[in-house]
Amino acid sequence: MLHNIRVTLDMIKWEHSFLTLPFGLTGAVIAANGIPGLRTLGWICVAMIAARSAAMAFNRLVDADIDALNPRTSIRALPAGLLSHQFVVCFIIAASALLIFAARMLNPLAFYLSPLALIIVCAYSYTKRFTRWAHLFLGFAMGIAPAAAWVAVRGTLDPRVLIVTAAVMFWGGGFDILYSCQDYHYDVASGLHSIPRAFGIAGALRLARVFHIIAFVFFAWMLFAFGLGRFAVTGVAITGLALFYEHTLVKANDLSKVNAAFFTTNGFISMLILFAVAADRILLAHR
Repeated sequence: MLHNIRVTLDMIKWEHSFLTLPFGLTGAVIAANGIPGLRTLGWICVAMIAARSAAMAFNRLVDADIDALNPRTSIRALPAGLLSHQFVVCFIIAASALLIFAARMLNPLAFYLSPLALIIVCAYSYTKRFTRWAHLFLGFAMGIAPAAAWVAVRGTLDPRVLIVTAAVMFWGGGFDILYSCQDYHYDVASGLHSIPRAFGIAGALRLARVFHIIAFVFFAWMLFAFGLGRFAVTGVAITGLALFYEHTLVKANDLSKVNAAFFTTNGFISMLILFAVAADRILLAHR
């Protein structure tokens, strides 16, 4: 059992929760005008990690046949026979139940919306079968994190937090396009839909840049919408530089640095926005 859990956590890359979790916590910090209470913060973290775990395990389950035919993904746990489908289904059910329980511990609205959030994050797994815009849907699934955290803190939904959702949506969609360039030839051969397949690798890289410019505009809008100060302004400015740097790493004829662009740079961006906004709100609380 413990071995299967370890393999499952490796399969879903649980450590990559830190790409999205900081944006969820950013939403919580803005909603609380500071650092939320430890109880609220703890249940938000549990809910978000559980949601991502359920979604990633679901993705690996429904994509098992596709992954088996792709040389890059054929070594994943399910196509490699390291896990049974039954065990992964049980893991998905357990992670989903944990999300709903965590939401119940937060407030009624979070509880009522938790099944919808679960549907959204899992539905992404099917989008590549019928639309080239699957990357943007993945970004949206990531982008509901700050809105969900706002609901967790306040028990209501303020339309302003959707600015942060839009920023994360285009940020996530942009870097997923970069990552998916690795599967261009497989997507063409298998008939799966993707931006690289639709526009070619060079065209996909250009569209990823457009997505990240849009993301930067929404991050800047966030500053004005919530009256954020100099720490947040600095964080967003550095984010713009980091996004620019990310696109210098990946070229149409050289995808060797995709992992550095995908994990390292974007992990830095998500943590930077969180710390910059948190510093700003803490400073405001002590004025």
